[in-house]
Amino acid sequence: MSHPNFSHDLFDLAMPWWVFIARAVIVYFVLLAMIRVSGKRTMGQFTAFDMLLVVLLGNAVQNALLGPDTSVGGGLLLAATLIGLNWLVGLASARSARVEALVEGSPVLLAREGQVYKQVLRRELISKEDFEKAMREEGVDDVGDIHMAVLETNGHITIIQRNA
Repeated sequence: MSHPNFSHDLFDLAMPWWVFIARAVIVYFVLLAMIRVSGKRTMGQFTAFDMLLVVLLGNAVQNALLGPDTSVGGGLLLAATLIGLNWLVGLASARSARVEALVEGSPVLLAREGQVYKQVLRRELISKEDFEKAMREEGVDDVGDIHMAVLETNGHITIIQRNA
């Protein structure tokens, strides 16, 4: 036996369509700014803690996106809007160095010619252990062997050895 209002409840939007889009745009760009401010290291290392943060962020912004709506149409409209925004930001980043720097950030010099910039490591939230792990991954045993170490925009630490 079907409910008489099944299709009405399933597809009837609780708000005008443009409110969904406005909410998605606001939440998308505010979260993007928050993630950028939190630092490159956050994006570069995805740990169990980060997974928990993503799940909780999704739950935290759910009401900001949907408001009183529980319809399939509202959810699909939001999903399409968020995917479209992400595509547009990616396109703008690919075509404009200024937009890319705003969205992705810029690489940061962490060390040069054996000198590690400890204040930069602190500012970028990179622990001594994380830096040493990156050295091991690149086969560098001693800080003195570093020509240059860079925190890439994706959070990865690239280490270039001095020529022997």
